[in-house]
Amino acid sequence: MKILDGQHPFFRPLWRRVVVTAICGAWTIVELVSGNTFWAGVFGVMTALCVWEFFVAFKGDDVDGGPDK
Repeated sequence: MKILDGQHPFFRPLWRRVVVTAICGAWTIVELVSGNTFWAGVFGVMTALCVWEFFVAFKGDDVDGGPDK
């Protein structure tokens, strides 16, 4: 079982992958500004995992005109 399944059909549209990655990255910055280095590290790793799963290792094709649009 994976923590984040990048091949799940929910993540096929590009905009969803971008939004999830951006939210994780933004929360990393919020935690850094607040001085919570532990949680900044946790969300930083999660952001890196999102980048890897959604943009580097992603095997699906973008379906921007699919049924979700």
